[in-house]
Amino acid sequence: MSNGNSPEDERPIEDVSQGVSEDVSEEARPSVGRVLQQARVAAGLTVDDISNATRVRIAIVHAIEADDFAPCGGDVYARGHIRTLAKAVGLDPAELLARFDAAHGGRPAPTPAAPLFEAERIRPERRGPNWTAAMVAAIVAVIGFVGFTFVKGGDDGSEASVAEGDQPAAGESPSSSAKPKKPADPKPDPTDSAIAAAPRDKVTVKVSATDGRSWISAKDHNGRLLFDGLLKQGDSKTFQDNEKVNLVLGDAGAIQLYVNGKKIDDDFQPGSVERLTYTKGDPQVG
Repeated sequence: MSNGNSPEDERPIEDVSQGVSEDVSEEARPSVGRVLQQARVAAGLTVDDISNATRVRIAIVHAIEADDFAPCGGDVYARGHIRTLAKAVGLDPAELLARFDAAHGGRPAPTPAAPLFEAERIRPERRGPNWTAAMVAAIVAVIGFVGFTFVKGGDDGSEASVAEGDQPAAGESPSSSAKPKKPADPKPDPTDSAIAAAPRDKVTVKVSATDGRSWISAKDHNGRLLFDGLLKQGDSKTFQDNEKVNLVLGDAGAIQLYVNGKKIDDDFQPGSVERLTYTKGDPQVG
């Protein structure tokens, strides 16, 4: 009994590797989903086999084989899944992607990731307290206090000493008695503190959708699913395990990773599907 396939998936079909004769019209050629389904069956693989090998969810595999690309979440994700499934069943993804693009208005424009990455990575540095402004304010306060003291002292008959040019004692200056208080250190970012405090006996991975939305999947070292879903732009997820965390990124170009308290500098391309494993000894791709 097959696991993950309907009886219709397992019925005998013609060998897709023979292609389509040249005299058949473009409309009569098998669809993208049909070609993938035929190649899978010809390879003796079930939908469960394909899902386990590619980490594409069973429901999405069924939908793609039925030429329903809506569950993929957009053309960029659909192209990534088509490429992954084609490789899993031994097909060249280029022809299938060309068919998909022709049927869906052409290849989607690349996501303008570079400006977003610059906005994320070229952030203005935290500025320390403005000591010059604090010192000027302190000096003005001292001068005002001294002037007030002199005026008050004049009411007691001390105008003469001021008029005769008496100066303050040597070594004293209006600013010598006033020491500006040191401002409290700026509070650290709670997110950065939490990452920096990641325990050394575990692996901690934070996934942030900084440059767009992305479907992600995370599993622990036993293969138990920690998360499987769409991460919207601006959202973050943190995963922790005693040994390792396995990740699948549907649009790796939109993701920023922090592993064991350290930011991972990557060159993932928009729309690329990445499979990563991180352990306690990282950051480094497993």
